[in-house]
Amino acid sequence: MNKIENDSSHQLIINLSILLAQPTGISNYAQNLFPYLKSLNPTLLTAYNYREFSCYSIPNNLTPADGTRGHFRRLIWTQFQLQKIYYKLRSQLLFSPLPEAPLYSNCRFVVMSHDLIPLRFPKRFSPLTPYHRYYVPQVLKQAQHIICNSQATADDIVSFYKIPASKITPISLAHDRTHFRHLNLQTRNYFLYIGRQDPYKNLHRLISAFAALPNHQDYELWLVGPTDERYTPILQLQVEELDITHQVKFLNYVDYQELPKIINGAIALVFPSLWEGFGFPVLEAMACGTPVITSNLSSLPEVAGDAAILINPYNISEITEAMQSIATNSELRSQLSQQGMARANLFSWEKTGKATAEVLARYM
Repeated sequence: MNKIENDSSHQLIINLSILLAQPTGISNYAQNLFPYLKSLNPTLLTAYNYREFSCYSIPNNLTPADGTRGHFRRLIWTQFQLQKIYYKLRSQLLFSPLPEAPLYSNCRFVVMSHDLIPLRFPKRFSPLTPYHRYYVPQVLKQAQHIICNSQATADDIVSFYKIPASKITPISLAHDRTHFRHLNLQTRNYFLYIGRQDPYKNLHRLISAFAALPNHQDYELWLVGPTDERYTPILQLQVEELDITHQVKFLNYVDYQELPKIINGAIALVFPSLWEGFGFPVLEAMACGTPVITSNLSSLPEVAGDAAILINPYNISEITEAMQSIATNSELRSQLSQQGMARANLFSWEKTGKATAEVLARYM
């Protein structure tokens, strides 16, 4: 780690306690964002060593890799140890890439809020529900400012927590342009979904829509994402009852390196989620030139613009019609492919980082 002098002031500190060796989700956001904050001369609170930055060493067991214990340890560390570090480094501002910060302290902080899905679709006995119901609103109310990933999330923060819109800045996320790109591969006969299998992801309607295709026997539906013992068996039973077992493939987790090939080969990405804070799969598919069918709800129209077919995710026949249109109309596929790539070019981590740096600079 770079040496920290105790008698020097570290105006901005960035909490990277969430960072994983192989980033996903919020960790992926943090990993891609902080290099573009270098102009603010931040000190990184991290378990890793980044030579171009001033770093302060923190424990490496505070992440989702350590399960529920990791989350619990991080919350305790945030409330008690992070506050001490803030004072020790004589900081003026803390930036956290998730809505966590020391409560009822004199720490000044800006946080990122990604979504309020656990409040929109609460699960019994899930710790995420009380986390979002009691802890997160206190963090957001005590923050100097809130960054979020879409206007839809900003609207949810106002609606659920009664926080004024003037305190919130939506900043779009981005994708890895060197990884997700058009590979000029031949289109194969499968529709693709990428993501978890939680009920709000709406896979039961997607499966029904696929089964309703007039010539569904000519196609396959590939479901990419971790299987879940709570939900996958229900979906598998539905597939059996619809007699499409040989056409619906549960691929579980797919290696990150293989994902662009699978996206490029698909007829279309079908992503009929009932709610998203942002919707990475939509952006990544557009970047690959793969046509996209997605919901007309939440942040998804913000990401897709006019470069995708937007459907009512509660209407199975709309999903079926969109899939049939793309499967049988090569001109439409080509049009959506070109529009998608152009749309994806509007998003970059550099833009996200610069916009974030502008917000943070106002509070330093």
